[in-house]
Amino acid sequence: MNPIDRRSFLGVAGGAGALPLLTAAAAGQEADGASAATATALLPYQEDSRARRMKWWHDAKFGMFIHYGLYSIIGHQEWVMESEGIAIPDYEKLAGRFMPKPGAAREWARLAKRAGQRYMVLTTKHHEGFCLWDTATTDYNAAKQGAKRDIVREFVAAARAEGLGVGLYFSLMDWHHPDGARCKDDAAARERFVAYTHAQIRELLSNYGKIDILWYDVDWPLTPEQWRADAMNRMVFDLQPDIIVNNRNGLTGDFATPEHRITASERAWESCMTMNYGWGYQRSDQEWKPARKLVNELTLCVQQGGNYLLNIGPEADGSVPRASVDTLEQVGAWLRTNGAAIYDCDGRAAGAFGNYTNFTKAKDKLYVHVYFWPSGSPAAQVLDALKPETVVAVGGVRTKILSARLLKTGESVAFTQDAIALRLTGLPDEAPDDPTTVIELTCAGTPYVRHHLIRPEWPRYGVNIGGARSS
Repeated sequence: MNPIDRRSFLGVAGGAGALPLLTAAAAGQEADGASAATATALLPYQEDSRARRMKWWHDAKFGMFIHYGLYSIIGHQEWVMESEGIAIPDYEKLAGRFMPKPGAAREWARLAKRAGQRYMVLTTKHHEGFCLWDTATTDYNAAKQGAKRDIVREFVAAARAEGLGVGLYFSLMDWHHPDGARCKDDAAARERFVAYTHAQIRELLSNYGKIDILWYDVDWPLTPEQWRADAMNRMVFDLQPDIIVNNRNGLTGDFATPEHRITASERAWESCMTMNYGWGYQRSDQEWKPARKLVNELTLCVQQGGNYLLNIGPEADGSVPRASVDTLEQVGAWLRTNGAAIYDCDGRAAGAFGNYTNFTKAKDKLYVHVYFWPSGSPAAQVLDALKPETVVAVGGVRTKILSARLLKTGESVAFTQDAIALRLTGLPDEAPDDPTTVIELTCAGTPYVRHHLIRPEWPRYGVNIGGARSS
């Protein structure tokens, strides 16, 4: 692994007003209820079939997360029931008012398609305990309350219609079920609640055809052994032999799930991120990340060999906030031109990035992602390295470059290369693409970039600046 310090990169790349990586409130929620792999149950089938089951997911790179539930009616994000201490009988009143408009799931799926996302993950039951499917385990569900519809069924059909992978999020923690907390210390309550949870997972994986992802969340308050998590996963694979599962039921799963951060791992991983501060709809939150920041985050995930799961928080009726739609459509338009620099790539392109660049690679292609177009430096009057016109310079390219072109236009780009730096020259004053310009380099070997490697290779001269230099 070649870990990358991303603080300065993403902090700057978001531009003015860039969001902090994680709000204090979100950090507090996750620290109190977060799931982490605490046990390893290596099911032979799971291990033997993982490469086959996960190939489509590695190829997909980019997915849509959807946080939608009763909390969407309040509009104070998804933890509102607990964070504001709303009594269960009061919160239950929202169930009768949960009425997503017809076709909401189709809108989500069509937006995901336009955005270039290749799979979707819906919160079938968040921590509030309200179920979006027609479950026999409780009447506290969309089919028996206000909507009188099975929203999971609509979601699955919508995703399939757009050719997208189908993912179901399921919270093990349940604030509504009477045994959801007392199961920690009450053996009888634990037996009931674990049986209830297994039964709900069985329904979700039995009644909707092929499901591609089961996305567990928050295993509080039980241990993996108390959840019977190994039996849980055995059931999952018996019902859905091709499914992949994450690591939040207390087992290592098929992939890791860093949240609000991009953290590479030797094993498969997927960074889940929000478009503003929260996951669920927050009516007053207008702190939207710009398209450039989202493209940066996607590129960094791909550069380090991971996936990017980007969230939308629909409003009470299922409508997607206009700002989310507009920004996702910008990302999608960029991907329609630059998709080869994302979807075809296999990770580990670089061990560092530049002040205005990042890198992805696919076979013999190195893609230079230029976020801030480096034209107009007054230092070009002094430094030959910044001439002629606009120059994109990259230190530490560890393979010979054969050709270069702009991915947006296909136009060839002139370049020079020595042991220290690659210089792409004769570029226009204005960035050819928005929000990021990609330059495709064809290489003589496997591409790799790490500018730190040039430190011992620079020709170094004497310290007497005013006198004769010696190498």
